[in-house]
Amino acid sequence: MKTVVIKCGGSVLEELSEQFFTSLQELMDDGYSPVIVHGGGPAINKMLDLYGIPAQFVDGLRVTCEKTMEVVEMVLSGKTNRQLCSLMKNNGFLSLGINGSDGLCLQAEYIDKQKLGYVGEIRDVNTRLIGMVIENGYIPVITPIGIAEDGSRLNINGDYAAASIAKAMKAGHCAFVTNVDGILIGGKLISELNESEAENHISDGSIHGGMVPKVQSALSAAAAGAGKVMIISGKKPFYKNNSWHGTAIVAAEGELR
Repeated sequence: MKTVVIKCGGSVLEELSEQFFTSLQELMDDGYSPVIVHGGGPAINKMLDLYGIPAQFVDGLRVTCEKTMEVVEMVLSGKTNRQLCSLMKNNGFLSLGINGSDGLCLQAEYIDKQKLGYVGEIRDVNTRLIGMVIENGYIPVITPIGIAEDGSRLNINGDYAAASIAKAMKAGHCAFVTNVDGILIGGKLISELNESEAENHISDGSIHGGMVPKVQSALSAAAAGAGKVMIISGKKPFYKNNSWHGTAIVAAEGELR
């Protein structure tokens, strides 16, 4: 089974084009089994505003108190996951939504409960559960919500969740979907980027904002042997004629794992 993990950020869900789904079908026609992980940041922020709960971030991670966690889970599993599964159906795909805490799918531990609250990092992935969904002809669509040993739900950064799932599934490919063609430096698309180049671009601010965790997650997935790691567009074809389009993240200089 050739697995490809695709991370769709909440900000790009409504921008996914017909060409994106055409590329997804081409992947499947070439024998790949997609696993989709999604975020939902903008929708979460809107709901927090509605409830009068301030949004706070530390080092790019959302500080998540108990009330915020309730909103995060409600939005991700009750709205965003449904929205993406509906999009999949409308474009001819069979998908199955999975809350990451279901069936111990994403087992996690607190990063720093005192500082961040209910925010976690994945320590184990139930690959058997994900594989079972794929083997029965469905595309898993997974929310980045983990479950801790104490039974608490934990908010997981979606990019880091995708990287962890790609590692656990030994995915041949891991792709991070954005609303741009890939990594742009000075307005120019970079076709390939290694770790030292990425760190330099992050340091000088050429890579900034929400692209930083995507690049870091892509580097992490590549270093762990997740296969070819790409940052791709959700608006244009990202795969055609057995060729990927976007920015390839290189694990070691001159070599894609």
